[in-house]
Amino acid sequence: MGIKDENVTNSILEAEGIYFSYDNGYDVFENINIEAEPGKFIAIIGPSGIGKSTLLRILGGFLKPDKGIVRLMGKPLYEPTPEVALIHQSIVTFPWMDAKENVMLSMKTKNMTKDEMEEKATVSLSRVGLDGFEDLYPKEMSGGMRQRVAIARAFAADPYVFLMDEPFAHLDELTAEGLRQDIYNILFSGETPLKSVIMVSHNLTEVLELADEIYILNNIPATVISKVQVTMQRPRSPRSDEFNANLDMLYSYLTPPRKKK
Repeated sequence: MGIKDENVTNSILEAEGIYFSYDNGYDVFENINIEAEPGKFIAIIGPSGIGKSTLLRILGGFLKPDKGIVRLMGKPLYEPTPEVALIHQSIVTFPWMDAKENVMLSMKTKNMTKDEMEEKATVSLSRVGLDGFEDLYPKEMSGGMRQRVAIARAFAADPYVFLMDEPFAHLDELTAEGLRQDIYNILFSGETPLKSVIMVSHNLTEVLELADEIYILNNIPATVISKVQVTMQRPRSPRSDEFNANLDMLYSYLTPPRKKK
């Protein structure tokens, strides 16, 4: 793992020179530059409360930066688009709809028949390990199953990019581990239009398991202080010496040095 400073080309999604402040004049970001290449899993880490979730909303076109530009496939992105899916840490499912109906919501604007939507919803649920659970309602599901439904719904919209905001935060570790692996496998399966994932997480073990590149932000106003390439071979075991050495390195970026007495 190390630092790579050269410019990245052929980006699916990129943010260039992003500045942002809240309405009260509180500066949040200063010259943020982030790029996601095809087939890359990107993680964004930094201290709590610096606006990482806000940054995802800017990347998805939900918020307009004060300065700078976001591009999707080389074209400016000014508003939300189905080609970029945002998945929140809060699990969003509609209790009056079964799993299949929840997934079909993402296809309502597409020119598809009901049969086509049902078939695609079934395939999307199968991809996230819910084959055979299409008729369950949210109240009959565990938290992990509901999050899988939300992710299947996002897949069904055929996005190029997933923006994930602490997507596994409320899941038990065993469920989260399986879901992380499912998403990573889908990213590289070539069976969907998905090209890249950008994830915000406080869980550095999770970040190191998944990420190809890690953007490290500092305190407000946040800037990118390092872009780290993760070169460990997959699958990555948190119990390995190499993994723990790299984990210590990540912690060193986020832990201020102790002052000498």
